[in-house]
Amino acid sequence: MTTTALPADVFLHLTAGGVSVVLDATTGRLPAVVHWGASLGAQTADSVDALTVAAEEPAAGNVVDQAVRVALLPEHHAGWEGRPGVVGHRAGADWSLLFTVASIDVEAEGSLRQDGRLVETGPAAVTFRARDEIGGVDLALEVELLAGGLVRTRAAVTNVGSGVYEVSELNVALPLPTRAREILDFAGRWSKERIPQRRELVVGSHLREGRKGRTGPDAATVLSVGVPGFGFRQGEVWGVHVGFSGNHRHYAERLSTGAQVVGGGELLLAGEILLDEGQSYLGPWVYASYGDGLDDQAHRFHRYLRARPTHPRRPRPVTLNVWEAVYFDHDLDRLIGLADRAAAVGVERFVLDDGWFAGRRDDTRGLGDWTVDRDVWPDGLGPLIDHVRGLGMEFGLWFEPEMVSEDSELARAHPDWIMQTGGRLPLRSRHQQVLDLGIAAAYEHILERMSAILAEYDIAYIKWDHNRDLIDAGTPPTGRAGVHEQTLAAYRLMDALKARFPGLEIESCSSGGARVDLGVLERTDRVWVSDCVDPLERQQMNRWTMQLLPPELLGSHVGSPVNHTTGRDLALSFRAGTAVFGHFGIEWDLARATDADLDDLTEWVDFHIRHRELLHGGDLVRADQVDPAFQVYGSVAPDGSEALFFLAFLGRPNESPHGRFTLPGLDGDAPYRVRPVTVGAADPGRTDPRWYGDGTGTVLTGRVLATAGLQLPLSLPERVVVLHASRIAG
Repeated sequence: MTTTALPADVFLHLTAGGVSVVLDATTGRLPAVVHWGASLGAQTADSVDALTVAAEEPAAGNVVDQAVRVALLPEHHAGWEGRPGVVGHRAGADWSLLFTVASIDVEAEGSLRQDGRLVETGPAAVTFRARDEIGGVDLALEVELLAGGLVRTRAAVTNVGSGVYEVSELNVALPLPTRAREILDFAGRWSKERIPQRRELVVGSHLREGRKGRTGPDAATVLSVGVPGFGFRQGEVWGVHVGFSGNHRHYAERLSTGAQVVGGGELLLAGEILLDEGQSYLGPWVYASYGDGLDDQAHRFHRYLRARPTHPRRPRPVTLNVWEAVYFDHDLDRLIGLADRAAAVGVERFVLDDGWFAGRRDDTRGLGDWTVDRDVWPDGLGPLIDHVRGLGMEFGLWFEPEMVSEDSELARAHPDWIMQTGGRLPLRSRHQQVLDLGIAAAYEHILERMSAILAEYDIAYIKWDHNRDLIDAGTPPTGRAGVHEQTLAAYRLMDALKARFPGLEIESCSSGGARVDLGVLERTDRVWVSDCVDPLERQQMNRWTMQLLPPELLGSHVGSPVNHTTGRDLALSFRAGTAVFGHFGIEWDLARATDADLDDLTEWVDFHIRHRELLHGGDLVRADQVDPAFQVYGSVAPDGSEALFFLAFLGRPNESPHGRFTLPGLDGDAPYRVRPVTVGAADPGRTDPRWYGDGTGTVLTGRVLATAGLQLPLSLPERVVVLHASRIAG
């Protein structure tokens, strides 16, 4: 990588992964995005200048007398009447800032191509440094275009004036073309995360704020705006994700002038950022992904994540978590029996959940006392861990480091470490409070207690839970809002443990999927999508979580026959067939499984292991279907040589038979053999179409499969059919 300094009077054209970003950084002004979308090809200084002129809006009636220019950090002084980039003040003054860019640095792998004031490059990171001399505020604004076409940007402000400067908001925003008029984002609740919702982008703000102190099951996740009717396979769509695990903001905004943007940043509580002279505040990365269809947009997130040096490289271990098998009833003999059965079906990682530490016989007590409960484990965890390791499995352990029970030795010794404000304890949630990790002594105590457990035992994996929202989250003794510092402290704690214990893996679990974001993914190795493993619910939750994360990062488990959360009684083939497309695992008391169940489960584990590279390394595909009773999705190898597709029958269709389905994403002119795959016992609730033949399937080109398609089998609801497509060598 080489860094090049540029004058503060240039156009920049960044292009990578089929995406172009054109920035107008002329005459010392903050950069404005002239184009963000499909690649424009090579440009000249004249063509980019013409593009900039072509994008300039004429002055309408009753607005400022010159064209309103929307910078990446939108500026009120420039006539922008939407949400500004910086909301702050110094004792009531310096609230409308006018930055002048002093320097532009470009870090790129290749050489820069320059034509007059135009600088072109491939993937690159650009840093703009600016100052408002009168306001006494410095700005560093970073913009990156990554190799796969994903954009990320963030800002930092520094107080260089006298007196305290309070920052209330720091937002970055990217412009949208006027043809983008339909919003897609996500809602949800505990055990039913990431519910898609659509609406028209109208004049005003579509504002999604997270005030839970964690990302939240109802987080927008990716807030997208696209051409009306956009789907998985086509229709331009632009979207943003705020990579932060605390309070946050996503928004799409359309003004009465027709100008519209999509953006976000951290949601700061009152007084969280008070900058003395020389102090800085750095906002989180805001990721922006453009695609022709939602799959194309998702691929940019997935390729970025897979290219990170910290992305898990080794095969994702098939995991058994014992929570729904034993809950708090920890018994060595019973757990050894579970480990034996898990190893027999092919499990590679055994995880002991909540209940192993001092006094933790139910969920009302013990959090914070991170020592092994000697009443339950008189010889410590060693006998269980040694047995698990002797069976060839890794061992994982549950922690909830950011929480504390009022009924705990820690809370009795340090009640002043509980987050609170107003001279009162917050309302309890799940009988617990929040431990203020922003207090240095509290942070060091938890770091050392966790380190002691990890040093004593052979633990490869932490299931890191976070089971309540942050209410009245003040820092004692002042009670000042502390969510910002708590979030950064949690990050530091994860980073410190990984530095002390190389190879340690961490799962982000937060009442299930309430901390799924690219901030926590910088230091964790998978997320727990939801506490609900009912496959009917998981079909939707996994499908939409993959808009941000690739399947190998999604904890996806086979639950009990009667689901713990919903009470549904569902076939093993549906439970396993749903879970297999993710980081596969088991959440089931295998001591209650029949021999036939164990045989079938062994086949599913073997199927997953044999196809893990394809499932975890291919391109996600989701077909656009009109019948909500079923959905088609899968993974196509990067070279197009093979694919696995899943037909999920979710309900009863209104008509029977219900027509053809398509298999997108294959090489158009290449012939493929498509055949059904049977795992475990045959499903008696299905009538196969003629093209199945005797199980050898049929041969059609990728283009035919994507456009004309194949006839669906007739199936009872709550079933999954697996198909394998392999390219035939010519």
